[in-house]
Amino acid sequence: MATLKEKRTCGQRCEDFGRFVWNSENGTFMGRTPLRWVYISLYYVAFYVVMTGLFSLAIYVLMYTIDPYVPMYQDRLKSPGVMVWPDTYSDEQVQITYNMSNKQSWGKMSQCLTTFLKPYNDTTQKQINPCNCTTGKYFIQNTYNAPNHTKYACPFLQSMLGNCSGISDPSFGYSGSQPCVIIKMNRIINFLPNNGTGLAPYVNCTVLEGQENVRSMEYYPTNGTFDLSYYPYYGRKAQPTYYNPLVAVKIDLVNQRTAKMHCRVMANNIAYESIHEPYTGRVVFYIQALS
Repeated sequence: MATLKEKRTCGQRCEDFGRFVWNSENGTFMGRTPLRWVYISLYYVAFYVVMTGLFSLAIYVLMYTIDPYVPMYQDRLKSPGVMVWPDTYSDEQVQITYNMSNKQSWGKMSQCLTTFLKPYNDTTQKQINPCNCTTGKYFIQNTYNAPNHTKYACPFLQSMLGNCSGISDPSFGYSGSQPCVIIKMNRIINFLPNNGTGLAPYVNCTVLEGQENVRSMEYYPTNGTFDLSYYPYYGRKAQPTYYNPLVAVKIDLVNQRTAKMHCRVMANNIAYESIHEPYTGRVVFYIQALS
């Protein structure tokens, strides 16, 4: 019959642990002699030095091959997205609804546009972008001639939005039935609208529902064009003072004063029928003026 293991007291356990920490008979500390501790410490020091060196080398090679001005992979960005302001986006649709007789209601819309256009202030733009650009021509820059190894950007002035600039009418038409919406095309590095043919892209808005409720539409700048001088875009690091060109559309609402609008950027290399990207090349929104 197996002999039962003798139960050890707390004092004996403490004595065994102390002997494990330092065994004076064998001259070991926690099971190893001082010399063996030196060997194993040197091994791990060398191991981690080598691992740190390999990791640093990998990071150096990676950073050396990356262009700090241009993303390495841009294959998904074929056509720019299009957005509309006031940005009352929901999960499924853009609904711009306001009450003409309620200043708090239409004031939210005008304040949204005021905030959005603040960087486009004429004085600010002329200070940060003191560049005389040629209208109707691509602004090709093969070198970094601007300060701090950057490239120049053409100024887009708030006043270029005419009656939708908020300068003459701070309400942007939302105090009545002629509201303004602002269309912005998102940035793609080195993108040339119309494949560099020299034709400027422009915004074309149509009424999908409620045609009888829209009397007319006015575009600012003239013809709703995105001037070619704002292209190509070279990236945030290369053009830190770049601001997207804008197109404003003033919609004259009548009758029921509600409509479903479709605004598309017209260019032969901008797609607009994508199942997976509904805002590529176009934007659809509802606009309604209550009284």
